[in-house]
Amino acid sequence: MTKTVLVVDDDPTQRRLIQSVLERDGFAVAHAESGEAAIARLQSGAAADIVLLDLVMPGMSGQDTLKEMRARSFTTPVIVVTATGGIDTVVQAMQSGACDFFIKPASPERIIVSIRNALSMGALKGEVDRLKKHSSGRMTFADMVGDSPAMTMIKRMGERAAKSSIPILITGESGVGKEVIARAVHGSSDRAGKPFVAVNCGAIPENLVESILFGHEKGSFTGATDKHVGKFQEANGGTLFLDEVGELPLDTQVKLLRALQESEIDPVGSKRSIKVDVRIVSATNRDPAQAVKDGLFREDLFYRLNVFPMEAPALRDRREDIPALLDHFVRRFNVEEGKTVVGASAETLAFLTAYDWPGNVRQLENAVYRAIVLADAPYLQPYDFPAISGVAAPPPEALASPSGRAPVQLPTAEQLVAEMSADAPVRILDNRGHLRTLEEIERDLIQLAIEIYAGHMSEVARRLGIGRSTLYRKVREQGLDDVLKGSEDEADGSETAAA
Repeated sequence: MTKTVLVVDDDPTQRRLIQSVLERDGFAVAHAESGEAAIARLQSGAAADIVLLDLVMPGMSGQDTLKEMRARSFTTPVIVVTATGGIDTVVQAMQSGACDFFIKPASPERIIVSIRNALSMGALKGEVDRLKKHSSGRMTFADMVGDSPAMTMIKRMGERAAKSSIPILITGESGVGKEVIARAVHGSSDRAGKPFVAVNCGAIPENLVESILFGHEKGSFTGATDKHVGKFQEANGGTLFLDEVGELPLDTQVKLLRALQESEIDPVGSKRSIKVDVRIVSATNRDPAQAVKDGLFREDLFYRLNVFPMEAPALRDRREDIPALLDHFVRRFNVEEGKTVVGASAETLAFLTAYDWPGNVRQLENAVYRAIVLADAPYLQPYDFPAISGVAAPPPEALASPSGRAPVQLPTAEQLVAEMSADAPVRILDNRGHLRTLEEIERDLIQLAIEIYAGHMSEVARRLGIGRSTLYRKVREQGLDDVLKGSEDEADGSETAAA
């Protein structure tokens, strides 16, 4: 997905200058002419992946804007922009939560590098937070990616079920993310922070199923050289996720039913039962009702597990979530692989959204992983997904740039100044992109005002907000007597013709 940069600056010239640089590199740009406008935009939920914030603005200053953003818990990365570069100013901004700064006027390369570094740091922080939540069992439905109607329904149902200890059976095709839903149920319940134990019932050897689930005593069978605590005891106080529960042997299903009904287990070789407090969430990619009819699944166990059924939607039934999922995986694999991919091109995103994804989210995840490893361009191209797009990567010599397109040249400061000065009657920047002196700008402004108002000095003074005597003094100091005389002659001629 295209990243959006919010440029906060009261100077429209600076905003256009930065917009020209960012759009050439594939970023979307939004504007805010004041700190108040920036806060209002963020409050509205409008897209903003990073903020470029000018420190010197009328009204709410950049420092105050940054403090207000952090006070309102906006975590969007902020890069501060300053024309002074004072160390105290920069230190205060960094202490207030800015991640970087640059001094105006900055080169296009400096701006792009700063933004990409900030995005990379944001992705790293997000990945660290995700791993912390995952390992501590505190992942909630708010952490699940996707806002399609199908996913919104799943989140609402899951949040309601999480508030109780009701057994949940999650059905859906392979790869749709049933374990992610189970973790969200656990993290949204009062068992959050306690053990979450996942067991793939289809991957356990049949002769070890009972031992792995319920544990065994030392010497209870050949090879049992030590006492083993089963998955039920590991999950005590927390949640036990039984993935592919339909693969359990029938004799194990009987013991599982007793464990659920009595809240106690019988380890292999043990002479007494052990009480356990476990919340059960199970999942299957088969039709459990049909498995009951076929005699492959006990009917009484099915009713015990299927108290609160949830069906996870296939990815093709929530295509609108694909851009968000793609962005999530790009950020994650960028961190894992040390890459700096920004996102996917519009063409790539279009065919990925149109694809049916028989392997669902797991297939998309693996496809993005491969693309990130091989990608050399900022944006993923169709040839980065050859198995899906059918497009082969062009030979290296055919690539004009890492993206496979003609190289995008960032404009020089002189080019940007020329572009921006084409319709500006008074230039703010010189030919090298630096601010002109106040005296030079003032001279051009007075000359322009005299020409526009045809030498009528009272009107010129009123429009400039200064007195007539001050205006005449500045005209003499700036050497504009000839301009004034010519304008006065034109004014006199106009008045004579009118008479």
